[in-house]
Amino acid sequence: MALIVQKYGGTSVATPERIKRVAERIVRAKKEGNQVVVVVSAMGDTTDHLIDLAQKIAAQPDEREMDMLVATGEQASSALMAIAIHTLGEPAISLTGAQVEILTDEIHTKARIVKIGADRIRKELKEGKIVIVAGFQGITREQDITTLGRGGSDTTAVALAAVLAASSCEIYTDVDGVFTADPRIVPEARKLSRIAYEEMLEMASLGAKVLHPRSVEFAKKYGVLIHVRSSFNDQEGTIVTEEDKDMEDILVTGVTHDENQAKVTIVDIPDQPGMAAKIFSTLASANINVDMITQSSSVTETNDISFTVEENSLGKSMALAEQLAKDLHAWGVTSDRDIAKISVVGLGMRSHAGVAARMFETLGAEGINIQMISTSEIKISIIIERAQTAQAVKAIHQAFELGG
Repeated sequence: MALIVQKYGGTSVATPERIKRVAERIVRAKKEGNQVVVVVSAMGDTTDHLIDLAQKIAAQPDEREMDMLVATGEQASSALMAIAIHTLGEPAISLTGAQVEILTDEIHTKARIVKIGADRIRKELKEGKIVIVAGFQGITREQDITTLGRGGSDTTAVALAAVLAASSCEIYTDVDGVFTADPRIVPEARKLSRIAYEEMLEMASLGAKVLHPRSVEFAKKYGVLIHVRSSFNDQEGTIVTEEDKDMEDILVTGVTHDENQAKVTIVDIPDQPGMAAKIFSTLASANINVDMITQSSSVTETNDISFTVEENSLGKSMALAEQLAKDLHAWGVTSDRDIAKISVVGLGMRSHAGVAARMFETLGAEGINIQMISTSEIKISIIIERAQTAQAVKAIHQAFELGG
């Protein structure tokens, strides 16, 4: 008897009718002779609605209380799914992250999993039940509820698959798999039948909304095979797995974009040793994830240092940057929300030259200015004006002939 983990995203469980359809799919998997563990997200826009409610009360709500609030969305989904399965004549039980013993660190709103007990899951499976787990949430040693960050239900599912030694982890969403670009922007984008962990990790980190980056980290570390597929049809999706030689022969696998970006610039910082260390250690201590960094060359005796953060971290980042500017005797701080990050990803970039040149030539021909550049072994990322996102993605996708 195989054990499979299935995860259903918010759009898949957005209405009672969709919950019923998903329940039928789950029961079908059970009747095929599998033990089934299901992870669910909150229904539709529930999490956004809860966040909006909190922000109508306080501009910067307490993060511990935000975790208490938004975790209720997944708890509601898991209970409703169990009820739907009961109506189909199958035994099922819903469990919270705390009941599963998903132990996390104490960083609220973006906690990391430390340990998973899973004994309760094994007990319920042994009794023949389908186990429904509220995704996205865990608990600290002090019994405080935490959440794993937006998209964290993917991480819950893959982590459970690793702990339970599941044969596979099926991630059900509202798209048919992983594409060479966002099909909403590039209609001719092609669905990938397979993608390597490393490529998927880069694409997820760079704006592809299909999988949460930490879920791919777990999968790569523990060898969990992920199958990304649609909850609205029975088509094969995209397998996320170990890389092979055929994957390395492809120059560029996909183009991603991320509009949840903001840029902060500290202007006229004295050109002295230790200034950058002071800035970024302060941001790290506040649990702010900095992405791209540039420093202007020193013409006078000062530098400008720019960095990007997630847009929802801009308020906190600006407050710290303004205090740093005073402490470091810099001129001041500026910010820009109207930016986007565009990236190309591919294992083939390790052994093929010319990707950056083709990318930059393409953008130049489109009249798109590049504000920042960052590279790694298998990706190139740039920052551009947000209004030019679709134009850039389409042009790069065409330049590398990624269409179906």
